[in-house]
Amino acid sequence: MTTSTETITRTEDFGALADGSPVRRWTLERDGVRVRVLTYGAIVQSVLAPGRDGSRAPVALGLADVGGYEEFPGPYFGAVVGRYANRIGGAAFTLDGRTHRLTRNEGGNHLHGGARGFDKRVWDAVAVPGGVRMSLVSEDGDEGYPGRLDFSVTYTLGPGGALVLDHRAVTDAPTVLNPTSHLYWNLAGADSGSALGQQLRIAAERITPVDAASVPTGLLAPVAGTRFDFRRYRTVGAGYDQNFVLDGAPADGVAAELYDAGSGRVLTVRTTEPGLQLYTADHFDGRPFGPCAGIALETQHFPDSPNRPEFPSTVLRPGEEFASRTTYGFGVR
Repeated sequence: MTTSTETITRTEDFGALADGSPVRRWTLERDGVRVRVLTYGAIVQSVLAPGRDGSRAPVALGLADVGGYEEFPGPYFGAVVGRYANRIGGAAFTLDGRTHRLTRNEGGNHLHGGARGFDKRVWDAVAVPGGVRMSLVSEDGDEGYPGRLDFSVTYTLGPGGALVLDHRAVTDAPTVLNPTSHLYWNLAGADSGSALGQQLRIAAERITPVDAASVPTGLLAPVAGTRFDFRRYRTVGAGYDQNFVLDGAPADGVAAELYDAGSGRVLTVRTTEPGLQLYTADHFDGRPFGPCAGIALETQHFPDSPNRPEFPSTVLRPGEEFASRTTYGFGVR
């Protein structure tokens, strides 16, 4: 066991993939919060957080072993997805006059990095003060993307057990990049059934409407008067898979907040990203979780930005460093 100034960190073997690749599990613990992260997919396997009565419960959906993640890859449980989270329409984009064709893995579109994105790789891991840094190399041409990408995500625990995710990347050729963490939250407990009925607010006055293939149309539509208006607490219902434009962040920098009245748990999301995808997992079929068992709050740039110059740019060039931070804070009321 190793310790930082305030965070307890330990690591252990966690089995192997079907091809024999070994997987390690890292455990971080601070101020009553415990987070477990796998070197496979940089997956956050579990988050244990206290409720109003002081009892701890798992609040992020996760699976018991590596075999489960290989058996159920589609939900991307707790994984870092990339190079590009969400969708790129037509599985292609043009950069500096050159068209790049990507893997089609959702109909005609490219989703969450392709057939073998970051979520299906074994990452290198090293201890850092307060946590662990995981890294990988995505070679030129990986899933159709140009340029070699050196990418890392660092997991640390801050005061109160806040989980901090820092993404960093550099490239040797112009490319696009939009990673996210695909965590599903259920503040009543990961084994409690549906997460619907919990309360959510999002600091967004607009959304990016999508077409029938779930690709943005390019418009920015106001949320006022619609079911997408989460500017004040609103009960989460079914049927959400939508990117919100984080243009209404208050002075405290909170992008979103989720609240479970039964347990008193509060999840507070802060991010440097301009968007947040709300996904209610309606299509879960009971293997291994039922419909709407978790609520995903994916901090990100907008879907299909490489084909939408009016959206915030996701281009990364040589000599630049991509840097993004998202913090998940845990509290009670």
